[in-house]
Amino acid sequence: MIKKSINLFFVLCISAVGFSQSYPQSSADTTIVPYGDNPAAGKYYKVRGIKIYAEEYGNGAPLLMIHGNGGSGKAFKKNIPYFEKHYRVIIADSRAQGKSVDSGDSLSFEMIADDEAALFDAMHIDSAYVIGWSDGGIVALALAMRHPDKVIKLAESGADLVPDSTGIAIVPRSWAREKKYYEENKDKTFTTPEEKNHWKVRMLDWMQPNIPLSALHSIKCPALIIGGDHDMFKIEHPMQIYQHIPRAYLWIVPDSGHGTLHEHSDDFNRLVDNFFRTPFRER
Repeated sequence: MIKKSINLFFVLCISAVGFSQSYPQSSADTTIVPYGDNPAAGKYYKVRGIKIYAEEYGNGAPLLMIHGNGGSGKAFKKNIPYFEKHYRVIIADSRAQGKSVDSGDSLSFEMIADDEAALFDAMHIDSAYVIGWSDGGIVALALAMRHPDKVIKLAESGADLVPDSTGIAIVPRSWAREKKYYEENKDKTFTTPEEKNHWKVRMLDWMQPNIPLSALHSIKCPALIIGGDHDMFKIEHPMQIYQHIPRAYLWIVPDSGHGTLHEHSDDFNRLVDNFFRTPFRER
């Protein structure tokens, strides 16, 4: 489903209608909480045959934050202090990443999305708001497709749908670096658990995702699709993701690379919070 061009113009210009406004960015990170490695806030949950590590901050409606490839909950250190004032913030290390250990030989975005849904059950959460960054954005989309009843609204930044340089996906020079890494390491024999795990996680982005645009039509919850104008993906990619989700807004962030939630954290926090709080404007 492709939206009319006037709707695309509307979301690109949301600041003109009061959905967003510009705020000065924080000049320094003064966080002292050890997010992602905080025994006072974290624990393990038995989920689908493995132990998932998760930390919680604040009170209110549940809000799950999903990190990028090879990362952990500490990726959201510039976002948690804002959102924990009004939400029950959950940062969970995806399987085989951070503190969540998985010795299996396979990994997929669908597996991680199913983990998140099972984690909700383990935490006695019916549904939650979701923020996903990079690989976490892909997981957020997969979660909304596979477990629609679990997602109230989602905001994703920096997701992609295909693992190659064709069409409007990854900018060729970025994909070329990944190809070089693959060619140099594909015939190596990895012996230690750490080496095997690193290769498995790295190959997640080389072989996946493989999400047809048509599959996005099944996402029923409101979605905010975010992309930096200097991201590793061409600007058309988040635009197409937006166009194929029935109830979506699009925010293309000026002067931003892949890490919009870090580079423009104040704007990101306020705009995403506003999106969560404001009823979706049907068009």
